[in-house]
Amino acid sequence: MLTEYVPVALLLVIGVSFGFIALIAAMLIRPFILGKKRKRNPIQLSTYECGLETIGPTWVQFRIGFYLYALLFVVFDVETVFLYPWAVAYRQMGLFALVEVVVFVAILLVGLAYAWKKRALVWK
Repeated sequence: MLTEYVPVALLLVIGVSFGFIALIAAMLIRPFILGKKRKRNPIQLSTYECGLETIGPTWVQFRIGFYLYALLFVVFDVETVFLYPWAVAYRQMGLFALVEVVVFVAILLVGLAYAWKKRALVWK
């Protein structure tokens, strides 16, 4: 039974090792350009913004409304991702699958109604 998970484990090991190998290679290659050790200077450490010098603070805080809209978008986007396979295999799954997806959509609609009631969708 554990032999069924060998391809998954192998893929996991390859993926993790690929990430580490890329990071180690970048760390080894980065300091040298054409055989010379690269030194950092203040120009490299300065903030770059479209080729212009920055005016004012470079730390910008966004309003919470952006994050709420992004979170709601992700929630309903994930809902769509879950509904596509269900729609493709609906005829093979029968009535039980229909009940399950109705419960799933109902939970999401309760969340949407809550956000609507709390006026989280009103742009101020």
